[in-house]
Amino acid sequence: MSLKTYLLARVLLAIPMVLILLTVVFVVLRIIPGDPVLTLLGGKAPIEVIEAKRHELGLDKPILIQYIDYLGNLLKGDLGKSLLTERPVLEELGDRLPATIELTIFGFIIALVIGIFWGAEAARRHDSVFDVSARVYSIFIYSVPVFWLGMVLQLIFGVWLRVLPVAGRIPPLMEPKHITGLYILDALFTANWESLKEAFRHLLLPGVTLGLIISSVFLRMVRGNMILTLSQDYTRAARARGIKEKSVVYRHALKNAMVPIMTVMGLQLALLFAGAVLTETTFSWPGIGTYLVQKIRYRDFMAVQGAIVIYAVMVVTISIIVDIINAWIDPRIRY
Repeated sequence: MSLKTYLLARVLLAIPMVLILLTVVFVVLRIIPGDPVLTLLGGKAPIEVIEAKRHELGLDKPILIQYIDYLGNLLKGDLGKSLLTERPVLEELGDRLPATIELTIFGFIIALVIGIFWGAEAARRHDSVFDVSARVYSIFIYSVPVFWLGMVLQLIFGVWLRVLPVAGRIPPLMEPKHITGLYILDALFTANWESLKEAFRHLLLPGVTLGLIISSVFLRMVRGNMILTLSQDYTRAARARGIKEKSVVYRHALKNAMVPIMTVMGLQLALLFAGAVLTETTFSWPGIGTYLVQKIRYRDFMAVQGAIVIYAVMVVTISIIVDIINAWIDPRIRY
């Protein structure tokens, strides 16, 4: 199977998966107890006003007709309007997506640094105190709820030490000129050093929280694969030729150990986009996760469905990219 055929097959398989997810979300939102119109207008609104609003929003149609209308609009790139704000959902999500991307990438980088280097060193010093501490850390941090870790960091660095902000993305009136929507990059592009400083300070606590939680997965994966790789004949031969230990570990063993780990890392990055909801809520981070929680409270069907669409597209896209990279590196995967 060629790489192009493999890519086409993966894309075609992703379409029904996304469709099933959207269908489940659509149906569940309409069968669970609660009425978005009553939530929007309040319980004391006259019945005539409630029915008129329900007709205006199309919620009085049969659920099958609503579903067909929704899919038709979705194919045209229309995610509908928010029931609460009456703004296009795509526009609202576009305002919040850069914040989620910035937080996710920053947390992912932290997880990579901790997981790869600590895992490689733990494998090199197998069964030492350093290795045991890495294993204890990975077990502990994996079992800790992300919101609890976030609140602990807020308490230590925000309340006790007062060195880092505990909420928000940047102070008012300090936003850099909008270029990419990513404050760190925009501040760098415009040489706005004060905005860069404040954006980084606000990003630090939620990013570290998110990064620490998934670093345990990377650490254990890297450590396990590195131990196997360092026991192979070619690494022993490299040591016998007098190559420095760091070169053996990082230039020979780590490179080969990373091939199976890349799949896990790619999938973890995809899950981070969808799994940042609790972190964003804990730190009042204005991303899609916070947006989703707010809209669920108000039973805003269109906004919730739109957020799920964005999450699904991001997760599927990253998964496909990871599969393509792996298929390019190792042609056996295509078969």
